[in-house]
Amino acid sequence: MNPVGRAGGQFIGGRWERSASIGRIYVENPATGEILARVCTGDSADAEQAVSAARSAFPGWSATPLETRVRIVRDACARLSNEVDDLAELISKEVGTPLPVSRAAQVVRPIEVLGSLCDAASEVAWSERIDSTVVVREPLGVVVAITPWNFPLHQVVAKVGAALLAGCTVVLKPSELAPLSAYALADALHDAGLPAGALNVVTGLGSTVGEALTAHPDVDGISFTGSSAVGRQIGAVAARSVKRVALELGGKGPSLVLPGADTETAAAATAARCFTNSGQVCAALTRLIVPRDQVGPAEAALAAFVEAQRIGDPFTEGVTVGPLISAAQKERVLALLTRGIEDGARVVAGGPGGPVPGGGHYVAPTVLSDVDPAMTIARVEVFGPVLCVLAYDDVEEGIAIANDGEYGLVGAVWGPDAEAAEAAARMRMGMVGVNGGRLNVRAPFGGYKQSGHGREFGRFGIEQFLELKSVNFPSADRITWSTP
Repeated sequence: MNPVGRAGGQFIGGRWERSASIGRIYVENPATGEILARVCTGDSADAEQAVSAARSAFPGWSATPLETRVRIVRDACARLSNEVDDLAELISKEVGTPLPVSRAAQVVRPIEVLGSLCDAASEVAWSERIDSTVVVREPLGVVVAITPWNFPLHQVVAKVGAALLAGCTVVLKPSELAPLSAYALADALHDAGLPAGALNVVTGLGSTVGEALTAHPDVDGISFTGSSAVGRQIGAVAARSVKRVALELGGKGPSLVLPGADTETAAAATAARCFTNSGQVCAALTRLIVPRDQVGPAEAALAAFVEAQRIGDPFTEGVTVGPLISAAQKERVLALLTRGIEDGARVVAGGPGGPVPGGGHYVAPTVLSDVDPAMTIARVEVFGPVLCVLAYDDVEEGIAIANDGEYGLVGAVWGPDAEAAEAAARMRMGMVGVNGGRLNVRAPFGGYKQSGHGREFGRFGIEQFLELKSVNFPSADRITWSTP
């Protein structure tokens, strides 16, 4: 495994290159402040070179038989499987995820996603007949993938794996805060036989490399995961050349507890989904919406859950909550917490003054109650370990609170099966878990409203990177067509 990309260079045209830019990005361990690596701060020249390499590689890669594309990606998947422990340690250092969680969620799960994409390639209808027309799905072209820091390998494989299987070539810009695992994927694919230029990795800032890639005329599509604010900027820049854009943005996940549900079980499960990765999860459940007469039991269950958590260094045995990614993120979370308390929310557990270790970017897991749906803390994506409790008087109001807001990524509902399913059908979310139903990596991942558009995972993720072509024949009996 090569976690620092040949001394922090750029991977372009199948080779590790030293950027012409003299700038360096310092990758920090958020638990200690230690500098893990220095990588290149790429510039527009690096972006140009990477897009050129991807464009040159596209004709050959797009014409490569599907079974060969699948074989190469599956081989890379196997190579990553041999590096699970090293990758988990690396991501725990650059993101701060506790090591056992890092192994399961940051490494094993992405490998599962990559393998499921290989399986799903055969499920895509690469060609189909409609009367005297053959409808063909063909690779979109050169794709730019811009990925976040919170699940750095997971987000990369969901985009890069799907795009490569679709026959596209890719320029990847990983987050400057956590770029190291992307280098390991590049090496795995290269060693598996991926042709030069089919995948290129350029590190740098969004304001320079990201914008240059987004605006480049030879880029056909962009897949971005990150904040809604940046997603809007990317959409605006891409619109100038009418590029296809897939956006996976923010969330403010509601967890709706219906009358008749086991409130304590629902509360504990919601807290687990809220505090994973220190709350730095777009699909976190961050709003527990309960009948008013169940607020007390919910608060007691949440307080007990927080009491059982151990916050500290990701490599210390028994730690369940690590640091936030940066000092800036810690400051933002604490400011939103303070604002929530000033607006009238009550601290049930944790809080801005909660006990945390020194030397890192820690915020105590926090539960706030007496939260009104109009409060900022109930509407803004905090991206930290903060859970809000909101009360309702009837189910109609509960569903209305769940749907209230600009986001619609993920939700949950708890209660008698039939009633819970009915409530799930009315929730304006891209994904809803019923009574503990969890993420399925073969099903579509994505949201409604300002949580973005486009889908990842399974055949849906591959289809995101395909174009539709209609080939019309004079009559059905005169069709002569075979999909490349």
